[in-house]
Order: sequence, then C-alpha cells, then structure tokens
Amino acid sequence: MKIETIRHLFTFIILCLAQVLVFNHVTLLGCATPLLYVYFIMMFRRDFPKWAVLLWSFSLGIVIDIFSDTPGVAASSATFLGLLQPNLVNLFATKDSAEDLTPTIRSLGMAKYVYYTIACVLTFNIIFFTVESFNFFNWQQWAKNIGGSTLLTVVLILAIENARKR
Repeated sequence: MKIETIRHLFTFIILCLAQVLVFNHVTLLGCATPLLYVYFIMMFRRDFPKWAVLLWSFSLGIVIDIFSDTPGVAASSATFLGLLQPNLVNLFATKDSAEDLTPTIRSLGMAKYVYYTIACVLTFNIIFFTVESFNFFNWQQWAKNIGGSTLLTVVLILAIENARKR
C-alpha cells in the first residue's frame, strides 16, 4: 500500500470520527453546523485519478450518512463535490504549477486558498441543505443554514490548514 493511501485512510477516519462524535452535535444559533469532512475532499492533489476522488468522496458521504441518520444527503453532496473538485483546483491553481499540486495555503497562496475553500464548502452546503430540505417552503431557514454552516466550516478549515502550515 502506498503511503498516500494510508494517509488518506487515516484522514478519512479522523474526519469521520470528528464529524460524527463532535461536530454533528454542534449547532450555533440553530442554523450553523460545521461540516468539516468537506476538507477531506478538498485535499486531493491535482493529478489524483477522478474515479478515485469520486470513490473516496462517496465512501466518506455514505459513512457520514450511516452514522448521522441522513439517508443519502451527505453521500450525494460529497459525490457532487468530488466530481467538481478537480475542476475547482484547476480554476484556482496557476497554469504553470506542478501536475501533482496539492491545494494548500502554501501551494495556492492565502487568497486563492480562501476562495478555493469558500467555493468548495459553499457548493457542498448548497447541495447538502437543498437535498436535506427537498423544498423551498422555508427558504429563509435554508439560506441561514447554508450561510452559517459555510462560514463556520470555512473558518475551521482555514484554522486547521494554518496549523498544518507550521
């Protein structure tokens, strides 16, 4: 087994446990829940096989769904983000950067990494809360959930990434 696969598996387990045991029980102001497992999908390098990104993303989503009692919501959202992630990395990475670029603050720069994080988390949250509510009857709560969860998740991801940078 490659060291990269072991690293992905370790990160997968840690983020799943953190989400299921801690972050699913945190709700700020009734609308903001940190969905930190999005960070796992964001960390795939640029030349990682697309089928593998989709497989890891779906696996992450289905594990979260099983332990969070959200049938298919996290799996569909994570798979959709896994589908878009290679394109988002290419959107924010410079053209002359390495093919094996891993999106980090160090490799993209602070501003581009913040935009990359916001794009990934916002995309994930729009799909997640749309599938979860499955209607727009209470669109204000839907918008609060998306905005609050996106803000909280982005702040946590940037804090973790900043700590990893050192």
